[in-house]
Amino acid sequence: MRLTLRLFKRVNKISVTNGVFMRGCNSVHAFLCRLFWRCVNISIKELAINDGIKFKEVRTISADGSQLGIIPIEKALEAAENADLDLVCISPNAVPPVCKIMDYGKYRFEQAKREKDAKKNQKVIDIKEIRLTGVGIDTHDFETKANHAVRFLKSGDKVKFSIRFRGRELGHPDKGYEIMERFAEYCSEVAVVEKPAKMESRNMIMFMAPKTGK
Repeated sequence: MRLTLRLFKRVNKISVTNGVFMRGCNSVHAFLCRLFWRCVNISIKELAINDGIKFKEVRTISADGSQLGIIPIEKALEAAENADLDLVCISPNAVPPVCKIMDYGKYRFEQAKREKDAKKNQKVIDIKEIRLTGVGIDTHDFETKANHAVRFLKSGDKVKFSIRFRGRELGHPDKGYEIMERFAEYCSEVAVVEKPAKMESRNMIMFMAPKTGK
């Protein structure tokens, strides 16, 4: 609540002192109201701030990082209000709880921006699958599938090789292992075997991952 009221004051101050921006001020004001009420609701769920802090005494840190000591919550709130900032409980489980005076709206904005930038820099690795039905595969089909696997691996994706055994083929798992070894050898320049071939019910599965730095 204190954060929202402080922002209201700032918006109203702009509208009064700068007549050029009077037109459209109501719509901007309404937008800011919705935005910062949303910020307040989010912050209450994550960190207790201002009047949402229910402790009687807190260890207080000023905006510049200096220690204000263990003081009653009323004095901590007063110090934050005098600085036109927020009181944020950053360590509620400490004894006594630790609060810091800061601009919480700015903190949340910068935190969201850092999280967004971090997600942009993350590479999503997909798992592509090369499927075979039965252990009978000619040279042309093998090379076609193997080339697909190499292309996936070069693009940074992992590859799952799977062979589904039919009927009596289950009695000859060695043929499946031979095919998997051929795939592993064919892709060895760009990838390594992450999970060796093994039987899972009627299927034989093997995973390969791109070599580091490729």
